[in-house]
Amino acid sequence: MSAPTSSEKMSPAELRATIGLAGVYGLRMFGLFIILPVFAFYAKDLPGGDNYTLVGIALGAYGLTQAILQIPFGWLSDRIGRKPVIYLGLILFAIGSVLAACAVDIYWVILGRIIQGAGAISAAVMALAADLTREEHRTKAMATIGMTIGTVFAVSLIVAPVLNQWIGVPGIFAMTGVLAILAMVVVKKIIPDPQISRFHSDTEASAASFGGVLRNTQLLRLNYGIFALHAALMALWLVVPLTLHQAGIIAADHWQIYLPVLILSVVLIIPAIIYAEKKAKLKPVFIAAIALLLAGQISLAMTADSVWGTAIALLVFFTAFNLLEASLPSLISKIAPVGAKGTAIGIYSSTQFLGTFVGAAAGGYLFGNYGSDALYTFCGLLLIVWLIIAITMKAPAAVRSKMYHVQEMDINQSRELSHQLAALPGVNEALVLANEGVAYLKVDMQGFDEEKVIKLLEEGNINGISQ
Repeated sequence: MSAPTSSEKMSPAELRATIGLAGVYGLRMFGLFIILPVFAFYAKDLPGGDNYTLVGIALGAYGLTQAILQIPFGWLSDRIGRKPVIYLGLILFAIGSVLAACAVDIYWVILGRIIQGAGAISAAVMALAADLTREEHRTKAMATIGMTIGTVFAVSLIVAPVLNQWIGVPGIFAMTGVLAILAMVVVKKIIPDPQISRFHSDTEASAASFGGVLRNTQLLRLNYGIFALHAALMALWLVVPLTLHQAGIIAADHWQIYLPVLILSVVLIIPAIIYAEKKAKLKPVFIAAIALLLAGQISLAMTADSVWGTAIALLVFFTAFNLLEASLPSLISKIAPVGAKGTAIGIYSSTQFLGTFVGAAAGGYLFGNYGSDALYTFCGLLLIVWLIIAITMKAPAAVRSKMYHVQEMDINQSRELSHQLAALPGVNEALVLANEGVAYLKVDMQGFDEEKVIKLLEEGNINGISQ
């Protein structure tokens, strides 16, 4: 039987699941991001809020518990089901939000943020999306959910100053708790229940793959990169709002800087992304983006007294930041072993959240004890090390991942099919996993003949579905 074409549209159930899960994921991330532009102003009036180390820990505390619990929550969802884990995570997030809203000092805010981060549902959300979408649409579903992070981050920067003026930071925390409850309703009423839940190597972490992924020096370079990127971002949010305030812009008007900066930064990265992918120039564009990020960070340190200078520096920084945020997952996908992509992404994501915590905590300590120059130096050193590491990385192969559904077979048949697929022109790696009913391929962007794959699958009396 021939394969459905990749142009086949998502079913209504797949669309509902994808949009619903993107909404749930986005609402939760919104609750984590939204205090970044306003918390420094709020904290100074809290008991203990004059200690910038504690302020930094409060900003980044969610990253620590998120980093620790994200992968275990994904494994738990394999045992007790996706939706129960998502409900548990959203309940924890709501509890943490209420605690932070009712905080009488900085320590209660820290506790609330720790509990917010403990609601680590990212892996369970991705696994549920994989359960609810066919192989040929899974990448679209994952991309839609992943894009909500950037969108929500941008929206949070723009609306936070306005919301702070209306309801204050306690009100913002309370609002995020309400949104978590509404997200539970979305999970219950809108997102379908999966008919079958199974492990998915492309979206979930496998304990058996950890060693290989952690020994892969190319992946370690990317993991350090996402760590440094988010550490620098969080550290800078301790000083950027204060810098704008000292330059004469009241907190409620900071969105007037953030909005044009974020819109322009997105517009500017589009040509770079197209060039990198179409011309197979990912490494040069990647290195240039890190250098641009470093330049933006240095510019922020040098233009602290100027509104226009700070705005231009932020534009440079966020153009590079958004380009790197878009490039890193693509590089992970190209470099990770074909059967360990989910593990590589899980470790990468956990490292990102660890960077969030370390950057905020270290940035708060340095700013509070040694001033903004020490904070900017810390960020600069992180990025210089990253630039050196990136220069020494191997240029990633011009490949893309593909998935094909296969019928039930035994282990020997799956191994034989893997060898046959790997021998086809343009196929770099192939792995057939009988227990998942999927063939994972990594193929050249030039020279891959998909018709030969489909023919081989059909000759083996196996349904081929291309992604």
